[in-house]
Amino acid sequence: MMQVKRKSVQCLSPAGLHRISYKEWGDFDNPNVLVCVHGITRVSDDFDVLAQALSDHYRVICPDIVGRGQSDSLPNPQFYQVPQYVSDMVTLLARLDVETVDWFGTSMGGLIGMGLASMPNNPIRKLILNDVGPSLNLEAIARIGDYIGQDVRFDTFDEAAAYIREVSISFGAHTEAQWHKLAADVLKKNQDGKWIRHYDLNLSVPVKAITPELAVAAQAMLWKAYDAITCQTLLVRGGDSDLLSISAAQEMTQRGPHAQLIEIAGVGHAPTFVQPEQIAIARNFLLS
Repeated sequence: MMQVKRKSVQCLSPAGLHRISYKEWGDFDNPNVLVCVHGITRVSDDFDVLAQALSDHYRVICPDIVGRGQSDSLPNPQFYQVPQYVSDMVTLLARLDVETVDWFGTSMGGLIGMGLASMPNNPIRKLILNDVGPSLNLEAIARIGDYIGQDVRFDTFDEAAAYIREVSISFGAHTEAQWHKLAADVLKKNQDGKWIRHYDLNLSVPVKAITPELAVAAQAMLWKAYDAITCQTLLVRGGDSDLLSISAAQEMTQRGPHAQLIEIAGVGHAPTFVQPEQIAIARNFLLS
């Protein structure tokens, strides 16, 4: 197995300093860097299979976004928003000391990549947006906000894993071993010996605060950011996604970076990129 190291970098928010944990795969001296950023309730470990597969070509960096996994939580939950995450990633990229990076972002990780790639003089060379874009389904966002804030606790790992599988069914077909890992990566024991999810439940605070009016304003800002992107972009859409509509995905092929669109049948939000045929999609785009 390819060598992997767990490292951290200190970042700044208006509420003070916090530590971002990240996994680093491959050769530390490799100038080809791929940054992989997870969805809103997931972690860096989601990319273990993809990182191993691509570490022959890349130094692969997989952070736990603040409030999740092994990274710190923020004292003020209002800062659990994309501008803070982009700021943290700029600090991480400075630590990596490279001129350019390629970016793979699932859902929230894609929004962070869009935010960064829209800025002048940004370091992103190629961008993969995994089932996310500037136009988001408000009902799907409300569903996610409700799910994030639920304080669920389980007596056994098996009960907790069954719950994770149930709420992740839109990820599509996986083997038993893959489902076990998808659950194990996002579960931990609390002080009472109960199995809980790995993140700060206050992540739900800004999501639940999104009104229809705020959503319209946010969408306009996201389209403006998308239209400013100039790097080569691949958009992957789960064929059954409720977050990214087919019409929005098609619009993304006509605007901004004119993303190449690939749909994955039998998957909703979002493809996990642990299956060989999905990994091949990423490899073909990144290495072409």
